[in-house]
Amino acid sequence: MQQFKVLQRPFARLKTRAAVVDIGIGRIRGKLRLWRTPHHEGNQSRVMSLDNPLSRRRFLSFSALTAASALAGCASTSNTVENGGMTISYRSPFRPFQTTSVPSEAELAVMYGPIEDGGFLIPAVPYQQIDPRYYRQQVVDPTGQPPGTIVVDTPSRFLYLVEPGGMAMRYGVGIGREGFAWSGSGVIQWKQKWPRWKPPNEMVARQPELAKYSIDRGGMEPGLLNPLGARALYIFSNGEDTLYRLHGNPEWRSIGKAVSSGCVRLLNQDIIDLYDRVPNKTPIVVWQ
Repeated sequence: MQQFKVLQRPFARLKTRAAVVDIGIGRIRGKLRLWRTPHHEGNQSRVMSLDNPLSRRRFLSFSALTAASALAGCASTSNTVENGGMTISYRSPFRPFQTTSVPSEAELAVMYGPIEDGGFLIPAVPYQQIDPRYYRQQVVDPTGQPPGTIVVDTPSRFLYLVEPGGMAMRYGVGIGREGFAWSGSGVIQWKQKWPRWKPPNEMVARQPELAKYSIDRGGMEPGLLNPLGARALYIFSNGEDTLYRLHGNPEWRSIGKAVSSGCVRLLNQDIIDLYDRVPNKTPIVVWQ
């Protein structure tokens, strides 16, 4: 009997009553496993036989039911959020099944402990008060982007740095008003340690008390209270500044949330980690 291994295809179209869900056969491995048994004769892989129409129909039928059940929440859906008095509509990208490994307590204590950097002492983060989903952690890559790419999943409040081998480093983020204003692809044009903060004129118009930090006055000095935090990464697209930034943040409570101002904010400990991992000209993709 001829046997076939099921190959991971880029995407198959699965129609549900609610939406069309993009899935890859490899994404449902948690429910349907093609497994290898070390004690099997000759250490050969056991594979599902698909050599007759009935087997194929059963396999496809089971795949569809499994995916519809496991990935019902993965369909693109329209959502709205209230952000500083502004209602923002967005279309959520797919939510593929993925495996994560939450860092241990000892690892978290080191990752989010105090850091002396650039003449400043960054305080420890009370990580116990943050949703564990937003801890820095390595996960199965859900983006499909090439290694070395940054992906910002705005609706989920995640930032991914795609790694080789089908993995990604995931960071929790907070999204400000400006963070909802741009989507698409670009590059990290340049990076800066302990940047000055220069609120745009539109923000100064909304909050006149920020006039002392305006562009004309040179902005706010670097420091622990600076809204850009310990690092900033500046995003350009087609050679032009998008005004979109990845930056640090002294307010850990904002991680995982939509906030009134700013772009994409990470914990200071996380933006330092990301800064050290990516060079200038790193590609970035932003989903809204």
